[in-house]
Amino acid sequence: MPHTPRGPEPITADPPRDEPRPLLTQSWLDLAFLHWAVDPADVAPLLPPGTAPDIPDGGEGATYVGLVAFRMHRIGWLRLPGIPYLGTFSETNVRLYSVDAQGRRGVVFRSLDASRLIPVAVGRAVFRLPYVWSRMTVDRTGDAITYTSRRRLPGPRGAHSRIVLRIGERIEEPSALEHFLTARWGMHSALLGRPMYLPNTHPRWPLHRAELTGWSEDLLAAAGLRAPAGDPVSVLYSPGVPVRFGRPARAGEPSPR
Repeated sequence: MPHTPRGPEPITADPPRDEPRPLLTQSWLDLAFLHWAVDPADVAPLLPPGTAPDIPDGGEGATYVGLVAFRMHRIGWLRLPGIPYLGTFSETNVRLYSVDAQGRRGVVFRSLDASRLIPVAVGRAVFRLPYVWSRMTVDRTGDAITYTSRRRLPGPRGAHSRIVLRIGERIEEPSALEHFLTARWGMHSALLGRPMYLPNTHPRWPLHRAELTGWSEDLLAAAGLRAPAGDPVSVLYSPGVPVRFGRPARAGEPSPR
């Protein structure tokens, strides 16, 4: 069983570190964040070795599952310019919230649906991430934005999501929970059977209130989670941020600086 660290790192809206020699660069644009509270016991078996469900203070013992849809823009390696076509696509991911024995908070991806086949193949082969090839669109008209996704390969074929938001006012002072759900400065995964932590940095999230005017999905069930029993407890929108990923660290190692 993974063990909870004695002292998780503080939740900070601003990045705790810089990445002067990035492994990857990219931008995340037009993001929809949908979140449901879940029992930590339900998600613990789905996390990589060495991690445990992250539970926010005052969260009444719950952790969260997120459905996040957005536009990936210009993935680049090292300091090379981002790739305009192959590195630009729509994506929808299902993610959990994790903390490791070093106290590092992060996310764990249960699935990443993306509309560009070559990045899907690279993500699966190189980073061992659960990317899947899907047909996806992100359409905006005024303050209304619609995200659609339908899975192609490797399946289950037809797994889908549809999110329709009306973008509201800018949040000047996000709540502690809103910071917990968005200000995540790393990713936990396993590479060749060994726990791995991949740090990232980006400017503080510009967050907006959002009204969920329509949604349907079965990506959570396809990712091994219970289907939501009701509407999400948190719905947010962000126009996006530029992101830099640092070098990965193995379990027991500090994050590269």
